[in-house]
Amino acid sequence: MPTSLDKSLASADAHISDANEPKRSNGAAKEVTQAYSKGEKTPLASHTNPKSKPGITFAAQDKLAQLPIPELESTCKKYLSALKPLQTIREHQNTEDAIQEFLRAEGPDLQERLKKYATGKSSYIEQFWYDSYLNFDNPVVLNLNPFFLLEDDPTPARNNQVTRAASLVVSALSFVRAVRKEELPPDTLRGQPLCMYQYSRLFGTARIPTENGCQIGQDPTAKHIVVLARGQFYWFDVLDDNSDLIMTEKDVALNLQVIVDDAVQTPIHEAAKGAVGVLSTENRKTWSGLRDVLSRDEGSNNSDCLNIVDSALFILCLDYTEPTTGADLCMNMLCGSSEVEKGVQIGTCTNRWYDKMQIIVCKNGSAGINFEHTGVDGHTVLRFASDVYTDTILRFARSINGQAPSLWASSSPDPSKRDPSSFGDVSTTPHKLEWDMVPELSTALRFAETRLADLINQNEFQTLDFMQYGKNYMTSQGFSPDAFVQMAFQAAYYGLYGRVECVYEPAMTKLYHHGRTEAVRSVTVESVDFVTTFWGENPPAQKIELLKKACEKHTAITRDCAKAQGHDRHLYALFCVWQRSIDEEGAEAASSNGMDSNGYSSPQDGLSERDPSSAIGSPGRTSMLSEEGSVNAPSPTHAHSAHAMPTIFADSGWDKINNTILSTSNCGNPSLRQFGFGPTSGDGFGIGYIIKDGSVSICASSKHRQTKRFVNAIEQYFLEIRKLLKMTQRRGTSSDKNATKAREAEELRPKSKRMKGRGRLVGATDGKPGILTPHQEESAAASDDEDLGGYGFFDAGMLRQALKASQEGPERPSEKAVARREVGKKLRLMEY
Repeated sequence: MPTSLDKSLASADAHISDANEPKRSNGAAKEVTQAYSKGEKTPLASHTNPKSKPGITFAAQDKLAQLPIPELESTCKKYLSALKPLQTIREHQNTEDAIQEFLRAEGPDLQERLKKYATGKSSYIEQFWYDSYLNFDNPVVLNLNPFFLLEDDPTPARNNQVTRAASLVVSALSFVRAVRKEELPPDTLRGQPLCMYQYSRLFGTARIPTENGCQIGQDPTAKHIVVLARGQFYWFDVLDDNSDLIMTEKDVALNLQVIVDDAVQTPIHEAAKGAVGVLSTENRKTWSGLRDVLSRDEGSNNSDCLNIVDSALFILCLDYTEPTTGADLCMNMLCGSSEVEKGVQIGTCTNRWYDKMQIIVCKNGSAGINFEHTGVDGHTVLRFASDVYTDTILRFARSINGQAPSLWASSSPDPSKRDPSSFGDVSTTPHKLEWDMVPELSTALRFAETRLADLINQNEFQTLDFMQYGKNYMTSQGFSPDAFVQMAFQAAYYGLYGRVECVYEPAMTKLYHHGRTEAVRSVTVESVDFVTTFWGENPPAQKIELLKKACEKHTAITRDCAKAQGHDRHLYALFCVWQRSIDEEGAEAASSNGMDSNGYSSPQDGLSERDPSSAIGSPGRTSMLSEEGSVNAPSPTHAHSAHAMPTIFADSGWDKINNTILSTSNCGNPSLRQFGFGPTSGDGFGIGYIIKDGSVSICASSKHRQTKRFVNAIEQYFLEIRKLLKMTQRRGTSSDKNATKAREAEELRPKSKRMKGRGRLVGATDGKPGILTPHQEESAAASDDEDLGGYGFFDAGMLRQALKASQEGPERPSEKAVARREVGKKLRLMEY
C-alpha cells in the first residue's frame, strides 16, 4: 500500500529544525557538490566511468539556502506594478488605496505570522502549495496534468510501438536506478546545484482521492510497472530489491508484445465497458466514492488491483491509434482521443490512469509523457524525459560500438548473465488485472466516459513549428529568447482583440531548498507600450527600440522571480495564513461578517498547470497533507481585522491578477517535439513552447477560442518582426552570427585574379543567375514571408516606409526598380 507523503514531509521538517543542522547557503551547496569527481558529476563526459560513490544526487540538499520570504513592502510594490498595465486609472487608484491600508493594518501582522509559521519548515510556501493542488475537486485531466511529446527515435527501424516502448521503459528504469542509488548528477545552473527533492517523488507515486481532498501516496520500494492496452491493465516486475534491472530490452519487448496480443483478443467495444482508468478522470470527490465502491466488498479483486496500480513505478500506455498531425498528437498525449462507435467510446481516452506519471506510446512509435503535477514541476520531468531519450540513443550506439559512452555512473549487471535466483521474489511474466465490475461501477464508468468526452470536445489544440529562426537568431539580435517569444504572444493577442490580458509564466526557484516556481507576470507598462506601438503607424526603429525595452524589463522580472523575489507566492502564502486563522476560529464567525464564497476561491474555473495559487481552497477544508501544526490564532485586539478580509485580497485587483488569460510556460529542449497543457480559464489559452537553436515549437489550447487563428497570428508576428529588424540594420550585416561565419570569411578573403583557373563562382553576382548570396537569401526570405498567414501585418504607412527604404538603399538601379514596382503594387492594393 503506498505510504502517505505526509510522513516524509514531517521528517524533513523535523530535520530542518535540528539545532545541529549545518549552515545553508548556495556557496555551501556548491562546495559539497564539487567534492565529487568529474566522472560522477558528468558521467557522459567520461567513456570509462569510475566506480561512483553514492550520494551525489542529494549531496547538496542539506546545504541549499532556504526559500526567502520577501519584504512585505517590496512585494506590494511589485504587485502594484504588475497590475498597473491591466487596470484603468480608477481601478489602479483603488488598488493603491487598498495596499496602503493593508500595509497599515493587517499586512505586518500577517507577515509576522508567516515568518513564525515558516520556522523549522522546508519552505514557507510548500504546504500551501500542496494544499492548493490536493484540494482541487475538478478532474485533473486537461486541468492539472501537462504533457511532453518526445521526438521520434532517430533510428527509423525502432519507431514501432513495441520496440520504442521497450526502449523507453529500459531507459526509464535506468533513471529510476540512478535516483535510488543517488548516482544521478544534480541539476545545476551555472555550476550551482539545484534542489533535487522532487526526483524522490517521481516514481511509485500516486494521487489518491479521499472525501476530504486528495493525498499523495508513494511506495519507495516499488519494482513493477503497469501496462495499459485497450483499456485493460497488466503488470510485471522490472527491478530487483537492489533496484537493478532484471529484464533486458528484448525481454521487455517480448512481454509488451504478449500484452498487445492478449488485449486485442477482447473486442474493443467490450473492453471499453471495463476501462476502469476512465474513473480517474472524474470529479475528485466522485472518484473518491467510487474507489470506496471498488474496495468495499470482501473477497473482491478490486482492492488488490488498486494497490498494484497505485504503487507501480509508472504507467505505460500502449495506444492502438496512429495520430499524424501535431494537434492530434498533442491531444492524444494530454487527454486522449474521443471516438464513439455504435454508441461506445473507443478512443484512447479510456486507455489512461491520470493519477500517476504515464509514458504513452502510439502504434507508430510516437511517444510522450503525461504526469501528475502535484509533487513535480516541468523542469524535473523534462530532465527525466531528456535523459531517457538520450539513453535510448546511447544504448543503440553501444550496440554498434561497445566503447560508446553511457549516461549513467554505473549500470545494472547484465540480466541475461545473472543467476535467476539472484532476482529474489519477482514475477517477470505479465499478469492481467481482473476487475470485478459490479453494476454500480459499470454505470459510474459509463457516466464518467460521457463527461470525459464532453470535456475533450470542449477543448481544441493547435501547434506551430516555426522553422524560420530560433534562439540563435534572437540572441544574435541582442534579445533574450524567452522574452522575445513572450512579446510575440502579447502582440499576437493584441492584434486579434485590441487589448492586453493577464499573462502568467513560471520561473524556477530550485536554487533554494524545496523550491518550486515563482510567477512571472509578463504584461508590463513597457510591453504594452511596445504592442500598441507595433500595431500603429510608427517607424520600424521606434518599434524595435520599444521591443528591446520590453524584453529587458521581462528579463529583469524573471531574474527577480528566480531569486524568489516575486510577489505571487508571497501574497498567496499571506492569504493562506489569514485563511487558516479563519478556519481555526470557525466558518460561523467568518460568515457573521458578511463573507461569501468569493472570498475564498478564485474566479477561475480551472487551476493553472503552473500556478496553484490561482485557485484558493475552500474554508474549513484541509488536505490529507495538511500539517498538524497551525498558525497562531489572532489575538483579541486583532479579532475584527482577522475576520474581515484584508483589503488587498478584497480589492478587484486580486481577482484580476489571478484570472490568467494567457497561461504560458517555456519548457523543453531538442528531445521534445511539443509541450503543453489545457487552458486555465474558459476564455483563455494554454501555451507551452520550446525555443530551439533554429526553431520555435508552440502548442496552444483553448475552449474553442479561434486557437488556429491565434497560432497563425503568432507566426505572422515572428515573420514581421524579423522584417522590422532587417529594416533597422545596416545592409549586409549578418542576421545569424552562428550560421554565416563561413560566408563572412569568404567575403573577407582577398580576391584572386585567377578566378577562371579556380572555376566559375556560382552565385547571383554581376547579374548572373545562380545561388543566392547571404544578403539575397535574406531578401528573398523576407519577400516570401509576405505571402504567409491568413492576414497581413502591413498598413499603408509601413508600405510607404518600405518604398522609401527601397529608393534610398544601396541596391543597383535594376534591383531598385524591381523593388519599387513590387512595393508600389502592394501599396496600391492596400490603399484600394
